[in-house]
Amino acid sequence: MAVAETQLYAKVSNKHRSRSTSVLLESLLAKGFPAHIAQKALAATGQKTVEEAAKWLHSHCNDPSLDDPIPQEYALYLCPTGFLHNYLLEFWKESKRQCGKNRAHEVFPHITLCDFFTCEDQKVELLYDTLKRVGESFSQRFPPSISLSLHSSTSYLGFFIDDRHANILKEFAQAFSSEASAVADCHVKPCLKQLHLTLSHKFSPHHQKTLEQLAKCINPGETCQWVAALYSRDMRFVHYQTLRALFQYKPQNIDELMINAGDFIYVDPTQQSDVSEGWVIGTSHRTGCRGFLPENYTERANESDTWVKHREYVFVTASRLLTQTENEPNVKTNGEVQSPKMSGSVTKMSQNAALRRGVLVMRHGERVDQVFGKSWLQQCLTADGKYYRADLNFPSTLPKRKDSMKHFEYDPPLSCCGIFQSRLIGEALLDQEVTVSYVYSSPALRCIQTAQHILQGLKLDQKLKIRVEPGLFEWTKWEASRVIPNFMTVTELVEASYKIDTSYRGNFPLSSLVPSESYEEYVSRSSAVIKQIIAACPSKGKGVILIVGHGSSLASFTRPLIGLPTRDSKDFAQVVRKIPSLGMCFCEELKEENKWQMINPPVKTLTHGANAAFNWRNGIVED
Repeated sequence: MAVAETQLYAKVSNKHRSRSTSVLLESLLAKGFPAHIAQKALAATGQKTVEEAAKWLHSHCNDPSLDDPIPQEYALYLCPTGFLHNYLLEFWKESKRQCGKNRAHEVFPHITLCDFFTCEDQKVELLYDTLKRVGESFSQRFPPSISLSLHSSTSYLGFFIDDRHANILKEFAQAFSSEASAVADCHVKPCLKQLHLTLSHKFSPHHQKTLEQLAKCINPGETCQWVAALYSRDMRFVHYQTLRALFQYKPQNIDELMINAGDFIYVDPTQQSDVSEGWVIGTSHRTGCRGFLPENYTERANESDTWVKHREYVFVTASRLLTQTENEPNVKTNGEVQSPKMSGSVTKMSQNAALRRGVLVMRHGERVDQVFGKSWLQQCLTADGKYYRADLNFPSTLPKRKDSMKHFEYDPPLSCCGIFQSRLIGEALLDQEVTVSYVYSSPALRCIQTAQHILQGLKLDQKLKIRVEPGLFEWTKWEASRVIPNFMTVTELVEASYKIDTSYRGNFPLSSLVPSESYEEYVSRSSAVIKQIIAACPSKGKGVILIVGHGSSLASFTRPLIGLPTRDSKDFAQVVRKIPSLGMCFCEELKEENKWQMINPPVKTLTHGANAAFNWRNGIVED
């Protein structure tokens, strides 16, 4: 292709497809919006259409900060597209599955050209013009392909840019910085250090080898078109966590936040200490309003999910135009695009991982006192002390025990929903072809019941038996009675038809549990018990060891297994309070190193909303 044709194609590719900002602003002013608010809406939506800006304004009609002169923060990134982009997204997906989320997952694949800087709303269009002019001046110098070399350390994995190509990119960033600073009156700082494309950052050192193996499946020389793009974010929430709403929530009180499914919520972790368990206080990205919302209605989102893409300049070179095909997908921020010729190496690695020995640590299902309070037993006992079902979420019957039924008050059973949850998890594990070889349970009745119903869902209740391990009981300091509960004996459990391994002798006798034990004692107990369990299960076996315990179990049993230090007791309590019923962690063994790593569990946690008690008389018959 001739150079003249290449230049023409580049001009067409980078032509603004939207109406000019001045026209958009005039349209909003004609609708009666004040100039400063209209400009704020345009900046917040990327100055694309009047409709988007007007929708933003209507959504933010109750935003208390609407009149505040707070500008957006902008950054200039160089983003890959095409097959290289697809390889990177596949790495993102697989590294998250095998090693969990790290800092790199918060943002899409990119090379940072200019760090975040502020720009007044009325001057944002000048940034667009600057990007276009500087891009055109560098279009002939831009390398046909950027040379990338893999670099790895104990906390960073990524591609470094070859100096020859990096110098051109730095000159481009410097030119944009100088012109933008001059015409838009903002301080733009170009990145002049080692340019890089991050793959993983701030991960656990024991994941380094796995991440390196996954990174080697990426072909850095694959077909790619590079795009210089301007992104913006709300500078007020830079250090906040970003949550995504899974369900709609309608406020029940004046201080609660209205959310729709898909909404993003900014949450300041430092403001959550005084919030009731199960709730968070946050600010809606969609409306700008602030209030309380149920935490189990949300999931963690990525930092860049709320960023706005403004304008881009596509670097089109002759060699790229000759190799580009119609089927080559465009850049898709945080999306998952299937490449038509992805290497099978990553998939093969995933399949091999399934053959390793694993440990699945799980919290028990919903307990009855979690729904009906500590006085639940009083609600379903007749005058002569017999049990009856006061609500359909109470268990249909209670297992027989020789001592007083009142001991159930401190050793409560699962609710009916808890039984359903547990069986559903077992069925999901069966669907994923998870092979469970051993089952261990805390002596708490709710844990034994959870293990039993998971086995039923797995269709293993006639093949496997539950090993009751007293050392798996939760931190005794959290016991409301300040004494160790009177658990049902193994004989009573067997008589109640629970599949118990009567030949098993616990590593930590029940008599050794200390009431109100210190955090150090609990951590020491947990570390010893998990090591003894691993040692008792043959390493040549490739199945999963299922451990059913408590919310505290997820951290106290997995962290020593994968070599992580003990959390501070306050941080530990904050983590545990957020673990839902049947929350789980999964570790797999790295046999070549005799080590363990944590990866995504084989199934997702069950999420559901609250369902309040209902009396048909209220509001239906009676006023």
